[in-house]
Amino acid sequence: MNSFETPRVPAGPTGAVGPVDSSRIPRYAGPATFARLPRLDEVDSADVAVVGVPFDTGVSYRPGARFGGNAIREASRLLRPYNPAQDASPFALAQVADAGDIAANPFNINEAVETIEAAADELLGSGARMMTLGGDHTIALPLLRSVAKKHGPVALLHFDAHLDTWDTYFGAEYTHGTPFRRAVEEGILDTSALSHVGTRGPLYGKQDLTDDEKLGFGIVTSADVYRRGADEVADQLRQRIGDRPLYISIDIDCLDPAHAPGTGTPEAGGMTSRELLEILRGLASCNLVSADVVEVAPAYDHAEITAVAASHTAYELTTIMSRQIAASRTA
Repeated sequence: MNSFETPRVPAGPTGAVGPVDSSRIPRYAGPATFARLPRLDEVDSADVAVVGVPFDTGVSYRPGARFGGNAIREASRLLRPYNPAQDASPFALAQVADAGDIAANPFNINEAVETIEAAADELLGSGARMMTLGGDHTIALPLLRSVAKKHGPVALLHFDAHLDTWDTYFGAEYTHGTPFRRAVEEGILDTSALSHVGTRGPLYGKQDLTDDEKLGFGIVTSADVYRRGADEVADQLRQRIGDRPLYISIDIDCLDPAHAPGTGTPEAGGMTSRELLEILRGLASCNLVSADVVEVAPAYDHAEITAVAASHTAYELTTIMSRQIAASRTA
């Protein structure tokens, strides 16, 4: 190896190009791709594309999630190739690559939504599943539009402190509080398999819950998770989803501010990072077709607490997708 070559973890049985070998190049050295994986242009094709969307024009309170994707990438330097919780080496089972960022217009939400959808169409059209790093929750709508073009209406698990099914803010249809109402209206969600997880805190009125129920959502509050435990909650969600194509959208504010201070609209009384990760691991048998982790705002973070939680969340989701891809090849 010459001084310009990048030593990587040996390829698995699939021949996938793995992450940089951290026993030979210190974790803090070199470009911060997700988990130190190769860029998309360094591999022939990707089974899972990790892509950032640095967009936060749709926020209603504290901005800064446009910097979330790169904060998650920096925190992900510490991730390792073997996931003992799922007994899998995700980067050996499938080719995972960092696809860089989707550059969306920060001054025009409608145009940004169109740009994100077109870029997602291109990535999904290449055969990859998407692991998206936000950005604010507005981006979930164009991502769901694109996924639905490929799979039809999808089941949705929405981890969030908030419902995100409000109608408008200041007359605007596209904000981080409205994506899932729009998605139901557009027919891109399977309304027999929709759930919020981790919701809590004050609402504008009881009608918010009534409207949300009419859209088809079930609710598992953060208090439900605390009282019933991660295993029981995961079992309930699996039963609701069945074998439908599943999209998981995770607003990091589903976690308590003690575990995720770096976010735009924090609410007290949230889940722990352990509870979130355990619920996700309990969903490993679901047909996860793509996912996102959004609303990481590093300006409000401390010691990368939020970014570390988000990077591990994305790692668990990526592991689920990689395992399923490998299983489909041997079926």
